[in-house]
Amino acid sequence: MSSVPAAVAAPDVPVYAFADDVRSAPAATGTTGAVRLEPGATYRSSLPDPGRSDGEADGDGAAQGQGQGDGQGDGPRAYYRLELDGSSNVYVSVTAVPRAGATLAVGDGISVSVQDADSTRCSSDSVTVGSSRSPQPLTAWGARELRPGKGLCQKSGTYYVVVERTGDDVSGADPWELELAPVSEAPLAKAAATGVPDGPGTWDSATPTPPVAEPEPVRGGAGFAEAAAVEQGVWSDEIVPGQTLFYKVPLDWGRQLSATVDLGSARKNAGYVVDALDLTLYNPVRADVQDASIGYGGSQKSAALPPVPPVRYANRYAPTDPTESLRFAGAYYLVVHLAGQVADRFGEGPYGLTLRVRVGGSTQAAPGYARQSVPRGFFDVGTPDPVPSAAGRTALGGAPGAGRPGDDQAMKAVAVGGIGTGSLLLTVLGVWTLAARRRAAAQMRVNAQNPTA
Repeated sequence: MSSVPAAVAAPDVPVYAFADDVRSAPAATGTTGAVRLEPGATYRSSLPDPGRSDGEADGDGAAQGQGQGDGQGDGPRAYYRLELDGSSNVYVSVTAVPRAGATLAVGDGISVSVQDADSTRCSSDSVTVGSSRSPQPLTAWGARELRPGKGLCQKSGTYYVVVERTGDDVSGADPWELELAPVSEAPLAKAAATGVPDGPGTWDSATPTPPVAEPEPVRGGAGFAEAAAVEQGVWSDEIVPGQTLFYKVPLDWGRQLSATVDLGSARKNAGYVVDALDLTLYNPVRADVQDASIGYGGSQKSAALPPVPPVRYANRYAPTDPTESLRFAGAYYLVVHLAGQVADRFGEGPYGLTLRVRVGGSTQAAPGYARQSVPRGFFDVGTPDPVPSAAGRTALGGAPGAGRPGDDQAMKAVAVGGIGTGSLLLTVLGVWTLAARRRAAAQMRVNAQNPTA
């Protein structure tokens, strides 16, 4: 184990990109004084310094953390507060950002739990850096879910999000920055079936053939908030060792996502990195759905996500992932990380990256929420973001600043009308005005999904 070199990020690795409208949420080391998190907002915080000792962690915080056998250890903890009603599901993702170039152990990571005021765990999740030991954003999530027949955490009241640094020895470790994103899911207007259609033939479980086409250039984002919008097709990018790239794919009810990532060859062959490239699929609330990892010896390699079922509301009642996490429509994230050790063996790059995305299945009706979720429209596909493609154009058509395809067609019609009859001109102008109003309404829906601080 000691022969594995420590992860060293390339000098030009971008830092994690927090949301532009992020709010500050200082971490409390116990429930007393815990900052309230509002669904729909995004927060920036950090795990307390492991060397910090102000008495809170051994008092209120210790009692809170050990309720109902939650398995929390002795690592630094951060507490945040939720005030919840008795009808909505609430999800909170936590992304921890280790310092680039930090020396990490295989078990270093975070755990996230949601607990009620009586220390009862409503949920728990954990994530570790893994065998690559490469510093990268680590995302875990918690939830307060309302389930038929479930007796715990079903009432309105005060709840706590507890984030803990995990690992064999975290004393003296660098503090990790955190991004927290709470989301509220509205109840259904009418009760839905709780059976999961997961038997033979209920969905296509065969490994799909990756799409083959001339790749369109795209630049992956440096965080969830800056994820690059992609759709079905083939996309080319570049990545350097230690870097993490974020992409998002709109996925409607009934649709099924598959993805493959190809890593290009290096200029030299100098050994082998066991856990070199990771591809992870996250759902709209940033819960881990499925992942794939590959080693790298300098020649081109490819990693494909195992097949996953289509998005269905009833999937939440499945006993295990990945089915359980494919429970709502919205933006699904594909996150690619190239381990820092690749630079030690094969150079700092950049390395060619090809992302192949396929969307199958057929669109189904939404389940029928009783009201809007928070943020508004979060579990809708809505109007997609412009998708970067070749020559600075977008997949929606046109050069930068040229607008959407509908604009071009409307203007062409207006030009024809200018040499035709006045009545034709007025008709086309009316259609053009209606299209503009629809675009404005769509933009309002998109803006509503990104509330400002």
